[in-house]
Amino acid sequence: MSEKNGVSRKDYKKTSKKNNSQEPKKWVKRVLLAFITLFLLVMVAGGALFTYYASSAPELTEEDLVGTFSTELVDKDGDIFYTLGGENREYAEANEYPDVMINAMTAIEDQRFNDHFGIDPLGIGRAAFGYVTNRGQIVGGGSTITQQLVKLSVFSREKADQTLERKAQEAWLAIQLEREKSKEQIITLYLNKIHMAGNVYGVATAAEEYYDKPVSELEIHEAALFAGMAKAPNRYSPYANPELAKERRDTVISVMLEEGHITDEEAEAAYDTPIDEGLVEQTTSDNNALVIDAYLIRVLEEVSEKTELNPYTAGLTIHTNIDLDAQQRVFDILNSDDYVDYIKDDVEAALSLVEADTGKIAALGGGRNTKDRLGLNRATHIKQTGSTIKPLSTYGPAIEHLKYSTYHQVVDEEYSYPDGTPLRNYDGKYRGQISMREALVDSRNIPTAKIFNDSLNMDQAEDFMTNLGIPIDPMSKEGELVPSNAINGEMSSLQLAASYAAFANGGNYTEPYAVSKVITQDGQEIDLTPESNKAMSDYTAYMVTDMLKDVADNYSNYVGLGNIPQAGKTGTTNFTSDQLSDFGFPSSAVPDSWYTGYTSNYSLSVWAGFDRKETGYLSFTDGSRLIPRHIYQELMQYVSEGKENSDWQKPASVKEVTVEAGTTPAKLPGPNTPGSKLTTELFVEGNTPTEKSLVYGKKLSAPTGLNVKYDENKDELVIKWDDYTLENKDKKVSYNLSVDGASYTVNDTKYKVSEPQEGDLLIELSVSAYNTTGPKSSVTVKVVKKNDEDEEDEEKEDENSEDKDSEDKKEEESKDSDDNKDNDKNKNDKPTEDENTEKDPPSDSDSETNKDDESPDGDKENQNNEDNKENSGDSNGSSEENNS
Repeated sequence: MSEKNGVSRKDYKKTSKKNNSQEPKKWVKRVLLAFITLFLLVMVAGGALFTYYASSAPELTEEDLVGTFSTELVDKDGDIFYTLGGENREYAEANEYPDVMINAMTAIEDQRFNDHFGIDPLGIGRAAFGYVTNRGQIVGGGSTITQQLVKLSVFSREKADQTLERKAQEAWLAIQLEREKSKEQIITLYLNKIHMAGNVYGVATAAEEYYDKPVSELEIHEAALFAGMAKAPNRYSPYANPELAKERRDTVISVMLEEGHITDEEAEAAYDTPIDEGLVEQTTSDNNALVIDAYLIRVLEEVSEKTELNPYTAGLTIHTNIDLDAQQRVFDILNSDDYVDYIKDDVEAALSLVEADTGKIAALGGGRNTKDRLGLNRATHIKQTGSTIKPLSTYGPAIEHLKYSTYHQVVDEEYSYPDGTPLRNYDGKYRGQISMREALVDSRNIPTAKIFNDSLNMDQAEDFMTNLGIPIDPMSKEGELVPSNAINGEMSSLQLAASYAAFANGGNYTEPYAVSKVITQDGQEIDLTPESNKAMSDYTAYMVTDMLKDVADNYSNYVGLGNIPQAGKTGTTNFTSDQLSDFGFPSSAVPDSWYTGYTSNYSLSVWAGFDRKETGYLSFTDGSRLIPRHIYQELMQYVSEGKENSDWQKPASVKEVTVEAGTTPAKLPGPNTPGSKLTTELFVEGNTPTEKSLVYGKKLSAPTGLNVKYDENKDELVIKWDDYTLENKDKKVSYNLSVDGASYTVNDTKYKVSEPQEGDLLIELSVSAYNTTGPKSSVTVKVVKKNDEDEEDEEKEDENSEDKDSEDKKEEESKDSDDNKDNDKNKNDKPTEDENTEKDPPSDSDSETNKDDESPDGDKENQNNEDNKENSGDSNGSSEENNS
């Protein structure tokens, strides 16, 4: 038997097998030991962190637990129009709350309420795990009713404040509260404090408001509804969302059944009770709350962002900028069919109305058919803008930084983005050389993209937009603008309204604000009015406005305000080709339509579309794409009544100059430039044209050397003159010859007329060049023809004479005959370009903007043209869309 290292093979195998069988046991022990050690370290560290956080917890007073101070909202005129917090709150004693209400609340919110000491360790563990795995944000529940009472009493309910530190402090205060209060006292305090949607606080108040009964008389289905609303009161309101409310109520009923609080029969009866059974009709104050809902959301956001105060409990006086008349009209327009035909029931709309000079938010519309309290505020939601961004990203910066005139010429031609992606216009056509005004008014994508990508640099565009409060990040790539931002971006209606307001007021930007100041309960005044900044020069604001006035004029059938001066811009976004196919929409379908316009008093931005793209589309075919324009007209007309609506005054920095159309760069007209070739545009002072055009109006002199001889033998006039040379030797002139009233156009310096009339003949000659004709030179020649006898004698003499030069004579006659044939051929004909004439510049019809892409009567042909007007962009169908 062989041996290995002095050990037999058999013994070696036994020893190896034994050692191998022990390895897994050692590994398990090590892992278990490491896990226990890690757990103990985490527990120690967690305990230390908990102790640290708890040490900084705020004091919890009886006043915090029981009382809150109502906050009053004041309108622009100083009148109170809404109260937050304690206004609509009734307190009930512990014995007033029936068991069914307490059982419903504990069943859905805290099933171990009667057993824990203020916190639920399992819930705390879930919250800590969520904090670690979600980058410092608490995403899991687990709070006990005691913790929720603490949070409602001393902490903010904002999601951003739900940190691990805040959770630790809640837990510590909850433990302390459980030591000081009985379970009955805690549940009573909680039921008296919780929010029950709208401006209703406490279950006792809700019982009166919703069912017009004392809390002691609540039935199972009513108690279950209130318990379910605690999680999200506005979402589960039976008035706002009855279907969601019933689903949540039934969930509570099922949990009550599982916990043994009710019987199967009681549960079935509660399930079968309609959600609206017993509900009282909403009061006027409730309806008023819906009217101001979008504005109230903005107010709460601003107070929360700019102060550390809780509007619901701090007893504040909040001075807002709301115009209640305008806000009511916004609500009426969006929530009825009395003003605008919305075509489709599920189409959504939102708007923002801002005072042009101050930036004050006068009114907000968060959506159509408003039912939710503190619901979705679409007025402040970011959406793709389409062409409403063009004045902000391209034309404004071009005037501000490059001092472009409204005449500045750009060529509308085939074009691709820097990465090679082709871009097209709404009509798929190219207009050639056009002015910047025409490019903006007719919403030409290609000229806009050329200016943005080829003339501006991104820093100039970004600087201009940043000064207007426009965030670059939502529409940028790695913090920078992208080529498609020439024609599309991402903004909210509030941001658009505030940005356009800077054009309306001469160049100043003020961050739009709903709250001007807050006065605390102890009289401290906090000014929340933002500072204004000079966002652009006055020449930029005026010149952009002057161009956008043409847009408003073009769409006067839809946005017209009578004699009120206004300016504006449309915008539309696109579906991708894949989306059109997947959703089964027609090619003319678009997801979003905009109109942003302004007067000297207000700036108003309106959006219409759908919350989810797949649910619907807008189109000119059914008129739904015109919805924003109709809303704009209705509201702007209303708020403009009774106000001085002045026109914009041209600042000294802007010069109005008449130039010759088509010249590049712009040139002043010559003395003979025809009226049809004149156009008046705006130029920045110091950048006005000084040179006169040579295309028209070049002064010409009369030709020289005019000489006429009559050849009796040939009976012809021989007319000669000096060659006329222009300063530009590449240009040629044509000669205008008149012989006794007969006109000839000649390109040579001689001409022969056969068999002229007898008598004194007037010969006149002038030159034409640069599309103009110079003065005439003239001579008179006497033509006397031979009689018959003279001709016979001459013929005889000719026959007897020697024919010494007959060959030369024949050649000369042949040459003269050819000359006359050429001249007769050109008789009364105008020269072609090949005959050295100057080619006319483009005609008016070539350069004139198509002012009405939609006919005044909305005729079908023009509407079909506009179906595509705002629908051009990348070939991949991205939302770098065309817009009108």
